[in-house]
Amino acid sequence: RCAELQIQLTEAVSTLAGQKELIAKLEHDLSTIQALSTMRRPDAEGAAVPSLEKIPEPIKEATAQFYGHTPSPGTSFPEGQVDSLLSIISSQRERFRARNQELEGENRMMQHTVHALQSELDNLRADNIKLYEKIKFLQSYPGRGGSRDDTEQRYSSQYEERLDPFSSFSRKERQRKYLSLSPWDKATLSM
Repeated sequence: RCAELQIQLTEAVSTLAGQKELIAKLEHDLSTIQALSTMRRPDAEGAAVPSLEKIPEPIKEATAQFYGHTPSPGTSFPEGQVDSLLSIISSQRERFRARNQELEGENRMMQHTVHALQSELDNLRADNIKLYEKIKFLQSYPGRGGSRDDTEQRYSSQYEERLDPFSSFSRKERQRKYLSLSPWDKATLSM
C-alpha cells in the first residue's frame, strides 16, 4: 500500500511540475503578445515594420508557418499552438473590424444629424429675420409704437445686414450693366 501511494505521489509531483511549466510558458506567451499589442502599428496593413527585432519569436514563427515559409531554426511550436495563436489573433482582428464598422456607422449617423440640425437652424434664422421684418413693418404705422425686447434686438442686426446699402447698390449696378449689354453678350454671358 505504501509503495502504491509513493508511486501516485511521484506521478502527482511530475504532473504538477509539468503543469507549472505549461503555466509559465502560457504566461510568457501572453506577456509577449501584450508587449506586441503595445507596439505602434504601421500606417497600413501590409506595410513594412521598421524594426522586426521587436516582434516576439512565437509571432514570427506563427506568421512564417501561416504564409508557408519555413520557420527559422530555433524553437519550433507544435501545430496546435500555432493554430491557437492564429485563431486568437484573427478573432481579435475580427472584433476590432466589427467595432470599427460600428463606430463608422455611428459617425455617419452623427454627421447626418449635424447636417439636418444645421439646415434647420439656418431655416429658423431666416424665418426669424422675416418675422422681424414684419414686426418692423407693423411698427412703422402711426400710433403703433412698441417696446423692443431682446428678441427684436437680436434679429435687428441681421435684418439691417440684409438691407445693407452697399450690397443693394452693387445688385442694382450689376442689373443695370446686364441690361445695357447687347443680346449677343447676354447670350454669351448666360452660357
